[in-house]
Amino acid sequence: MKIVIAGGTGFVGKALTKRLIEKGHEVIILTRKKSQIGGNPAYLQWLNERKTPTIQDLDVMINLAGESLSSGRWTTERKERILSSRMEATEAVLDLMKKSPPKTFINASAIGYYGTSLTDKFTEENETAGTDFLATTVKKWEEIALKSTTRTVLCRYGIILDKTEGALPRIVLPYKLFAGGTVGSGKQWTSWIHIQDVVEATLFLIEHEEIAGPVNFTAPNPVSMKELGQAIGKAMKRPHWMPAPTFALRIALGEMSLLVLEGQRVLPEKLQQAGFQFLFEKVEEALVNIYQA
Repeated sequence: MKIVIAGGTGFVGKALTKRLIEKGHEVIILTRKKSQIGGNPAYLQWLNERKTPTIQDLDVMINLAGESLSSGRWTTERKERILSSRMEATEAVLDLMKKSPPKTFINASAIGYYGTSLTDKFTEENETAGTDFLATTVKKWEEIALKSTTRTVLCRYGIILDKTEGALPRIVLPYKLFAGGTVGSGKQWTSWIHIQDVVEATLFLIEHEEIAGPVNFTAPNPVSMKELGQAIGKAMKRPHWMPAPTFALRIALGEMSLLVLEGQRVLPEKLQQAGFQFLFEKVEEALVNIYQA
């Protein structure tokens, strides 16, 4: 298949590109830099002066583009960039697909759509979005993506676990310094997924054309933040003892603190019902693979 990825040089994009090429697919990555045609992956310039490239015989379009949620404090200016970067990139992807209609459109999203809760369980059947900044951002982002006239899948990512990228390296830093412990109350839910399962689930969705709409990219067994910390300590052979007080994190991170101080229990109902087999169903297994394999 010919597969185009917007945001292909990012965290998920790099892992996905590698696997797609291993599977024999032709990958084109959309970039703001100069085009580099002829390799696999190839790089195609876009978003420069709003010029929309034309790609012949496109099978799958994957949109992962957007400013990172966790790379800085959520100031008013930064929240505007987080939202606008996603809206503009998705609109540009839709423009490209009008010229080069694919069979499948896969758009990144986030479980932040559901809002936060200590008690509720969320599956794809929960249609009501939360009211905080992240939930409203995801809702607007998905509304743009759903303007697509082709089969559209919204990948609602949980916390993606990887040794070098994403949120995990920040979470484990105190453990490396022998100062790890429960973050906040420890009762908040963490809906996680191993990076390998993100990649394999994406391939699964490409192959299973009957699946459309929102799909939760989370492992079947969410854990509390306390349980996550204990599992990290065990996998890294470090103590889990020094708590991070809630008020200090709110001061340090501002509104962005909701990413670690609040959470939601999200289940991958669609993937499981379709028969997807997770490589890592339990967080202990995922962390051992990451830190001891």
